[in-house]
Amino acid sequence: QVQVVESGGGLVQPGGSLRLSCAASGRIVGINAMGWYRQAPGKERELVADSTSAGMTNYADSVKGRFTLSRDNAKNTVYLQMNSVKPEDTAVYYCKQYIWISGSYGRDYWGKGTLVTVSS
Repeated sequence: QVQVVESGGGLVQPGGSLRLSCAASGRIVGINAMGWYRQAPGKERELVADSTSAGMTNYADSVKGRFTLSRDNAKNTVYLQMNSVKPEDTAVYYCKQYIWISGSYGRDYWGKGTLVTVSS
């Protein structure tokens, strides 16, 4: 069994910072892409940032210059450092990791999400 669990969400004031973590555990042979998505109330889920195993990182225009994705491959963990947050960053943040559980089989695994609320 493979689990992907996010942590670090909470209430933060506009202009503040927050760091999200997402750790994968279980029967893991390897991990390729790691990424963060978010879903605000009444909106569709959208990409925030993702990273390939080769180290290429892609950000949504709305978070460029404010959010930073990093990954610790040894710990099967991906982080999202959120700086200068805005009320429009309020959403449930989900982690997705492409995990190989054998030499020939891999797929996307999603976490259950962590709520980030930006409010004064």
